[in-house]
Amino acid sequence: MPKTETTASAEQADQKTETRINFAREMDFLQKKFLKGVEILTSPMDTATAVSPSELVYQEDRMKLFHYTPVKQKLHTPPVLMVYALVNRQYMLDLQPGRSVIQYLLSQGIDVYLIDWGYPSQMDKFITLEDYIDGYLNNAVDKVLELSGESKLTIAGICQGGTFSAIYSSLHPDKIKNLITIVAPIDFDTDTGLLNIWAKGLDVDKMAKSFGNIPGDFMNIGFLLMNPFRLVMDKYIGFMINIDDKDFVNNFIRMEKWIFDSPDQAGAAWKQFIRDCYQKNLLIKGELKIGAKTVNLKNITMPVLNIFAEYDHLVPPACSREFTKHVGSKDTEIASFPTGHIGIFVSSKSQKEICPRMSEWIIKRSSE
Repeated sequence: MPKTETTASAEQADQKTETRINFAREMDFLQKKFLKGVEILTSPMDTATAVSPSELVYQEDRMKLFHYTPVKQKLHTPPVLMVYALVNRQYMLDLQPGRSVIQYLLSQGIDVYLIDWGYPSQMDKFITLEDYIDGYLNNAVDKVLELSGESKLTIAGICQGGTFSAIYSSLHPDKIKNLITIVAPIDFDTDTGLLNIWAKGLDVDKMAKSFGNIPGDFMNIGFLLMNPFRLVMDKYIGFMINIDDKDFVNNFIRMEKWIFDSPDQAGAAWKQFIRDCYQKNLLIKGELKIGAKTVNLKNITMPVLNIFAEYDHLVPPACSREFTKHVGSKDTEIASFPTGHIGIFVSSKSQKEICPRMSEWIIKRSSE
């Protein structure tokens, strides 16, 4: 039977009432979520980073060398020296318990040292790549060898630190037993990454002259603009959705602290790195000069493990994948993982797959 006007009006009224009730419930839910978030944000929070115990064993100007306290009596030798990039802070490797590359390596009986490059001041604007690689890094290597009593060490370089480690291993193969590069740019001639494309158009001389040191905030804005929806909008929408989850909020703030803790870049070194690597691709060509020395990747005859991320927007796989084809070593291994530049260190895959792969490789080429 056809509906009467009275029946239709009653159904419409019921629908409106149900809509109002659902809206009220949703607003009540959001209000409680927001109030819980305010309670979390205004209460004491656990956002500490770099939590693994360590000792400062050497310092030169801004650079500091830390030795992590072993957690096992028997250690695999030689020790591992971790070399991070200049552009971000090294505590990404020890972000928090359970999401720490350092903690995992220590748990496997690996002896770990780490370089902290510090924060350059305007006094440091003339520091060159030679100063960083053949100066500070070389002195840190010598100190690790002195303290450990070993004649060689394993060097593990991350991002730009991986580039530095490859260069150093080429210049000083007598001090390096094993080389590990992690999301490290080696071949810069690719159009698969915005950073590579943008860098080719930079007037590095004018920028270094204008700024002295390149501001960390300037670099950070560039990184965010490479993927603004995911790195800005999507990220903060996700934060609001999970604002009532204390663990999520703690992790979010810890990560934000690291992202925006960006040291300025020493002008001379930054200019040389952009010009000689990103713009001229001299490293892969065998024409890069560090002081009076020419870097020849064929001098890298020690075992090499090259790790890269398949979804890396900062160092696309094309920058890293072919590295082992240019070295002189006969013992090379490539490990790629379906994650991003940061996920290589802090994702669930990091603890379940990446860290075990790295530690197994180190232990296989070490002795107790």
